[in-house]
Amino acid sequence: MSILADLTAGSVEDADARKALRSKADVQKAALKQKPALDALAALAPAEQVKIIAEVKRASPSRGDLSEIADPAQLALTYQTGGASAISVLTEQRKFKGSLADLEAVRASVQIPVLRKDFIATEYQVYEARAAGADIVLLIVAALSQRKLGELHRLIEDLGMTALVETHSAEEVDRALEVGAQLVGVNARDLRTFELDRDLFGRLADRIPSGVTRVAESAVLKKKDVAHYREAGADVVLVGEALVTDGDPIRTLEKFLSV
Repeated sequence: MSILADLTAGSVEDADARKALRSKADVQKAALKQKPALDALAALAPAEQVKIIAEVKRASPSRGDLSEIADPAQLALTYQTGGASAISVLTEQRKFKGSLADLEAVRASVQIPVLRKDFIATEYQVYEARAAGADIVLLIVAALSQRKLGELHRLIEDLGMTALVETHSAEEVDRALEVGAQLVGVNARDLRTFELDRDLFGRLADRIPSGVTRVAESAVLKKKDVAHYREAGADVVLVGEALVTDGDPIRTLEKFLSV
């Protein structure tokens, strides 16, 4: 089993455990009672200045523990103050040490779109995301069949949210576009092996048509990394580790946004 398959299976197993305590019908009701999702496509629309999705991230399988983050809401508020256009919240609990409680706390603290970043493979997880206040939900093409990708993408849109559809190859970009993705990410890290390819975004960017927002993910530690992605055509750059380990996220965001 690949690392991605293992992470996805774990996330689904954890969601099933929550489902035993809170039925799908109850989560659906909570999702439909939420305030309308914020317009993430407008917030992340291409502009003269690169936009940043700033991530609340305690750990990862590749890097281990990164930051304790005792108060994710305060960190997210700091990101917003520093100029982030959206906040990404890791909710996977086994390897990334996140939770839906983190997402709820962040949603309550900021006025910009919030992304649920997890290994989403079921409708229940999508309803959970909306119930917790998510405006954006991550879908990883490599983890899903084309049929399931389309079904989850439609559900996300039906609930008023936006899907960030993550890819790692030309074929996956084509699959994302086939389901109508308007926010397409290219992850430099292959989640099946966790190997990095910093130039992957540049090779795939032209495959993503104008009118679709292009997001570069992973391998961002310095201002030069943001510049590298921007020069290759990124509208948005998702940044995690550099912000949670720096000690001064506002200063780091200012540097990144000056690209």
